[in-house]
Amino acid sequence: MNANPPDPAELGRRLAARDRTAAPAALNVIEQTGERHAADVAALLAEVAPEKLGGDAPGMIVGVTGPPGAGKSTLLSELVAKWRERGKSVAVLAIDPSSKRSGGSLLGDRARIRVEPGDTDVLIRSTATATRLGGLAPATREAALAMAAAFDVVIVETVGVGQSETDIAELADSVVVIVQPASGDVLQFIKSGVMEIPDLLVVTKSDLGAPATRAARELMGTVKTLGSHTPVLLVSSLPPSTGVDELIDTVESHHASLDLPASRAEARRAAALDAFVHEHGERGLRAVGGRRAAQRLLAEPSPTPGLPRLVELLQDAAGY
Repeated sequence: MNANPPDPAELGRRLAARDRTAAPAALNVIEQTGERHAADVAALLAEVAPEKLGGDAPGMIVGVTGPPGAGKSTLLSELVAKWRERGKSVAVLAIDPSSKRSGGSLLGDRARIRVEPGDTDVLIRSTATATRLGGLAPATREAALAMAAAFDVVIVETVGVGQSETDIAELADSVVVIVQPASGDVLQFIKSGVMEIPDLLVVTKSDLGAPATRAARELMGTVKTLGSHTPVLLVSSLPPSTGVDELIDTVESHHASLDLPASRAEARRAAALDAFVHEHGERGLRAVGGRRAAQRLLAEPSPTPGLPRLVELLQDAAGY
């Protein structure tokens, strides 16, 4: 006889109490799709919401993105190891391409990230993008925020799709963009607007010497031209790794400088608007007065607890 499925609200309460053993089952709930599962997801997320926790979830949410082959997964292995050496618990949400045959995750990034067997303070989870652009899976935002209640560090590694990979900036507290030496990435980033995303730029494979140094110099020049102060770091993930501790220090310093409630509230509003447009399209936006009007509505308190003002007005709009 099958055991009763875990209660979603109880899973949320366990995460809020920093019970990390609840994380896999909680992610199973969050990743469910379809209207019949919406209540379960909402019940779980309500237990890790800021109003229930007494503030935003304490874990850092770090986005790691960059082109395929830039060394993201190898670097992640080093980041996980270094953060564990510092006594931090780490969850990695690796957003993998979807299998055209099954629709599931291809598990490529999860397989490449090294972890110590039996370490219960590390969670590696692969999620399929389900062919969605933006570099994130549909439930990634909810999953990351839920894991941030239980883990000290939540790393979201995107699928590496280049120009469409900007959604990570609306989720992560800190965004790390990876650049591979001698690959033309710098020029491509400038063309695609990716240079607007990062809080930190990292040139990998510094063990290559001159090509890595040249890429870092080009990035520094571009950052200066854009009037930005984004740090540029050189790292090598090959043993013995170099630059990884400095990378972690820089990420933690950036996180400490944030007005976290304000930045996460802005991220939640951006995610809500993105979901709204994804479901209802431009017609839905026009029904509430356009994008700027929708952004203002998202910032307004809702007369119905738990229901965004934007959704309430949409329900009153013709055709919905």
